[in-house]
Amino acid sequence: MVETATLSEEELGRYCRERGLFGEKIKSWKQSFIQGIASNSEQSKLKKTDLRKERKRNKDLEQELHRKEKALAETAALLVLRKKANAIWGAFEDD
Repeated sequence: MVETATLSEEELGRYCRERGLFGEKIKSWKQSFIQGIASNSEQSKLKKTDLRKERKRNKDLEQELHRKEKALAETAALLVLRKKANAIWGAFEDD
């Protein structure tokens, strides 16, 4: 296909006869090649958008994890303080 890119119709016909090919076949290959390139760029765009979505999802999950870790640490600290208060003043009963 690269060899035939710059050939005129007459030269293309001669080239095809020498190699036992049909001009339509070469044109078909060229179209397939062009469509392949176009679909690759579309796939590349889709991959980029998917990657962007996954990065955002990852960031959101990391923020949620950080928030939950802080809440867990706060709860643990409150439990420790409660145990210390109970040890100092004794257990309180709520009425």
